[in-house]
Amino acid sequence: MLLELKSFIVEESGTILAHILHLFILFLLVSLFIFIRRTKAKWNKLNDYIASVIKTVNSIRYGDLTKKLDKMDLPDSEALSDSVNRMIETLHDRESMITEYQGELIKQNKFLEAAINSLSDGLIITDENDIIQRATIRISEWFNIPGKEIIGKPLSDFIDIPKRKTVETLNDDEVKILADPAASYLASSVELKLDENQKRYIVILKNNTNQKELETLKEDFVATLTHDLKVPIIAETNMIELFLNENFGPISDKQRVALKNMQTSNKELLELVQVVLDTYKIKDGKISLHKENIMLKGFIEEIIEEMSPIAQKTGNVIKFILNRDIRVLADRFQLKRVVKNLIQNAISYGSPKSPIEIYIGEIPKYITIRIKDYGAGISKSDIDKIFNKYYSAAKKFRKIGTGLGLYLALQILKAHNGDLAVESEEGVYTEFCIKLPA
Repeated sequence: MLLELKSFIVEESGTILAHILHLFILFLLVSLFIFIRRTKAKWNKLNDYIASVIKTVNSIRYGDLTKKLDKMDLPDSEALSDSVNRMIETLHDRESMITEYQGELIKQNKFLEAAINSLSDGLIITDENDIIQRATIRISEWFNIPGKEIIGKPLSDFIDIPKRKTVETLNDDEVKILADPAASYLASSVELKLDENQKRYIVILKNNTNQKELETLKEDFVATLTHDLKVPIIAETNMIELFLNENFGPISDKQRVALKNMQTSNKELLELVQVVLDTYKIKDGKISLHKENIMLKGFIEEIIEEMSPIAQKTGNVIKFILNRDIRVLADRFQLKRVVKNLIQNAISYGSPKSPIEIYIGEIPKYITIRIKDYGAGISKSDIDKIFNKYYSAAKKFRKIGTGLGLYLALQILKAHNGDLAVESEEGVYTEFCIKLPA
């Protein structure tokens, strides 16, 4: 009986445990199902959020800065969305600024381009190999070729540059445009410093045809006028000489003084006319030299004797400071004209009663004649202009002058293969140095 009861209890206990086990497994399955459902929902949200981020980033990538990243119920998603949206706003603001700057740059570029194209001169940009990089509309017109067809071609295809000249050394040099050989152009260049590794140059072309024609007409007129003026001046000079020699009867002392003054004025006028004529001849290459050996001591003393009466009128004394005599090969007449002109300038612009000093000497390759005065001097702004044709300081000091004296002197010395240099300190001194080949 007891054994049967025990057997019954054991069997029932096994059944209960089996039910409990079944319930536990069922609970686990239900719990696992619930967990998977919840996890799947979170993963779906996360996937949706990532897809939203990718979509927003792609929109930004293709320039749409109006998109916003939506927020979701996920950890830290709100902070991330706020950061991304702030970044989009910043990018939008910067894009607006860049667009505004670009608009301003385009406006300024158009303004600059219009200003450059309105210039009467033409501009060309070349590289270090003289290949054209850019050109203005004026250049296209002068070359008679569309602008795009100019780019990438050598400058020499369009311009005949003087021999012994390169693009970078052009400085108001006369050039010919192959498409218009009858016209005259002046060319200059400046280096355009943009890239240290590559040189570029701006070539400036100026149409000089009308100016050249005008200058030719002016010089022809001046040459004709001065030539015709010489005839009556010479006739008047000869007549005064006859009066002074009393060929027409005796004259009084007062008449002699008056005639002498007229004779001096006529001589100065004739020299002035001759300077204008000689300047015209030199420009056309018509100057001729008759060189001879000249001992400078006697040569300078002869000039001082002629110029001393003129210097005495202003109280100036011409001092010849001689160390030793020197021989030079030169045209006596032309060299005398240069020295006399420089002494006359010293009298005109030096201080009254101050000395005018003349030195002769030698430097490597040259014989020198220096003429120094103490007085007005030449300003730094004027010293580079004094040898220019028709430039004169006479107006500054209310004196009469053509501005041709120094120009003519320099041309005469260049014809001798020499030079004329100047040193000056304004209000102190001026010294001209004649250089003749040794």
